[in-house]
Amino acid sequence: MGRRIRGRRAGDQCARRPWHGRTLAIAAAVAALCAALAPGGRADAASGTADSGAPAQGVRTAADDAPGPYAFGEDDATVKGTADSTDAALLRSGRTYRSSVGVAGKDGRLYYRVELDDTSDAYVSATAVPRPGTTVTYSDGLKVSLQDANGRNCSFTGTVHFGATQSPHPIAAWASRESSGDPYACRAAGTYYMVVERVGAAGTSSGTSSLSGTEPSASRPWDLELGFVTEPALKTTSGPTRAPDAWNSASPEALVGEPRKRGGGAGFGEATRLEQGAWKDGISPGQTLFYKVPVDWGQQVYATADLGSASGGEGSIGTALVLSLYNPVRGLVDGVGAGYDGSQRSAGLDPLPPVAYENRFALNDRVSGMRFAGSYYLVVHLAAQVADRFGDGPFGLTLRVRVSGAAGTGPAYAGAPSPQDVFAVPAGGSDSAQGDGPADSTPATGKGGAGAGHSTAMKLLAAGGIGTGTLLTLTLGLWTAIARRRAVRTARPAPQDADTASASLPLPAPWEHGATRGR
Repeated sequence: MGRRIRGRRAGDQCARRPWHGRTLAIAAAVAALCAALAPGGRADAASGTADSGAPAQGVRTAADDAPGPYAFGEDDATVKGTADSTDAALLRSGRTYRSSVGVAGKDGRLYYRVELDDTSDAYVSATAVPRPGTTVTYSDGLKVSLQDANGRNCSFTGTVHFGATQSPHPIAAWASRESSGDPYACRAAGTYYMVVERVGAAGTSSGTSSLSGTEPSASRPWDLELGFVTEPALKTTSGPTRAPDAWNSASPEALVGEPRKRGGGAGFGEATRLEQGAWKDGISPGQTLFYKVPVDWGQQVYATADLGSASGGEGSIGTALVLSLYNPVRGLVDGVGAGYDGSQRSAGLDPLPPVAYENRFALNDRVSGMRFAGSYYLVVHLAAQVADRFGDGPFGLTLRVRVSGAAGTGPAYAGAPSPQDVFAVPAGGSDSAQGDGPADSTPATGKGGAGAGHSTAMKLLAAGGIGTGTLLTLTLGLWTAIARRRAVRTARPAPQDADTASASLPLPAPWEHGATRGR
């Protein structure tokens, strides 16, 4: 936006300042303060990551007119799927991976390998991201299964389709191995296979022609983000073995009040946390926004998405807005869509059961998906076709989120899940405090921002055992040195390699998800 980031000079001075005779604790503390003064408040030096000045993957800058791509996780390892099981690459639990799947046929069915014990439940998921410049049809989709060495499917197999929106966006499917399931299938420890397959990808023969200037999605690969989560067995097997028959299915009283601004994330890994309340954002055609809501054992989550009216245009679109809910292992729980004719529209999820371990025994996906506590993902997509009739937007978006019920006690697990925090409900605090920030501000993901640098500095200071008085002395001394250096620098020309270029501020890029899943 042409905004110059101040503070690089301070960071440079810190990097060059000698600390002979100082203690390691003080040096570490001042290094942290210097990192906090670096451009954008980023503590990249502390993490060993150089700041190239280029936007991170999956992030759009203020100069971009179109939404950026799906934001793959920073820690995603790249892995290649194979056309047969023999040489399938190994996936490790608790990690996410980046891959791709080709068109229907040989390249459209891929194998990955996982190693399971004989007691844990296992969940695998695949998020498919069509590449820019392609179109999709109603029947295009993704299928994920988990198979044993004899080719038998374990528990259920998940399939998702783009559905009525026919708008390219990330969609996710999941599958599982449940140790409490069929006693003759997938119960032994050993090697299993995650199978990812494109479905319905047969060119434009499925009913709709491609848009001008684009090509059918069937002719191009899709990028993938793969997940693998394990859930330990219970200490005792004497608990309930069937899902609850009834719960409070009445719609709660609507949330009122002035919505607070909160910018959505660009992917599952960058989902922005929302507490109970009303939140507003902006969404453009073809864009997808990711949010996460902490839901504890015994609690119910309710959510609606309201799309604001357009300033012009005419006509209507059958399914323009899609709101989807995913559980902590990225399994689709439910989804709802709404048409759009330029007037405000609302899409709300039907009441869901409270989170309970025994929900997994239900045959209904809306119930069985609410099987563990943790961060549930709200994913909002606005169809790309909206731009043809009502302009490029962005259009106003309001999310109303309610979490009801007292947090209960979770099941007594015999071990730890992988990753360890996947079923944990993070404590509130920092995210809630940032609720009044600008809608296009960086999502509260613990990365970037002046607050992150400040937090890092304070933690290092605490670890070093430095008191408040020492910190004040250090800070004053630091700024005095900086001022003196600046005074000297103003008396002579700036060096040729001085950094005088403007830096644009990164904005959260949204891309989406959402569709319906079948067994």
